[in-house]
Amino acid sequence: MVSEPAAATSDLLQIEAYGLYCALMRSASSANAGDPETELNLGGKLLYVGDLDAHGRAMVIAGNVSGSATLSATADSAVQKLAIRDGVVDFVVTSLDEALRILKNEVRKRATVAVCVGAAPSAVKSEMIERGVLPDLVFEGKHGEQCDAPDFGSGTREVQLTAPDDGLAFLTWQVALAPARWMAKLDAIALGYLSSDWRARRWIRLSPRYCGRSAQARRAFYCALDSAKEIISGFAAHVQDGEIDTEVLASLLIGDERQAFRWSPVRSA
Repeated sequence: MVSEPAAATSDLLQIEAYGLYCALMRSASSANAGDPETELNLGGKLLYVGDLDAHGRAMVIAGNVSGSATLSATADSAVQKLAIRDGVVDFVVTSLDEALRILKNEVRKRATVAVCVGAAPSAVKSEMIERGVLPDLVFEGKHGEQCDAPDFGSGTREVQLTAPDDGLAFLTWQVALAPARWMAKLDAIALGYLSSDWRARRWIRLSPRYCGRSAQARRAFYCALDSAKEIISGFAAHVQDGEIDTEVLASLLIGDERQAFRWSPVRSA
């Protein structure tokens, strides 16, 4: 089972990333009127994240789930290795030239890719401005604190973390054993109650591959209260029916009120 410190860290990362993802997806558009879950994404857009610190990591995850191409930077080799190991970034390169070669190709294909330059973020940003590289979206840190380099100017949209909408519930769930087997089943149950919430559906489908090892056995995000309650009821029913053969834990936070749930499979004598 996920330990409490690990769970808390996973929740903080996933919630910040989910909030940034929702902020990003407000700018998504589609020329078609089909399924928004598959059509509304940021394919073909370049997102400059800046420093790959804790907040930058959350922003890259958000960019990955949104479908954009992201560029970040850090001179910290340990951070680079962790980002590669957890699948947050796809490539760590040594220069902006290398990064742009990858990004231009993937942006043209409207593909999702995350590239990190192994250098100081301020130096990378200054070089981008000098060379006229203009990202579509820019993240300047959680509170816009990355102010040690000139601004890109007009033509870019700044993305900032905003508070969740009123009336949403904070929902988490995890399993005690075999997350590779059971989390997918729980995700499918949750998706069945989120038919109209395409942002949440996309998040549940795509975020596990980018949120690191601790997230493989745990989900955390906001959704409508009615949907959250239906998901909780669905989990309980599937465990009691024996379709989920492991202990499931969930929590529901509504305002300041937290409810905790634990369901164990029924074993025959």
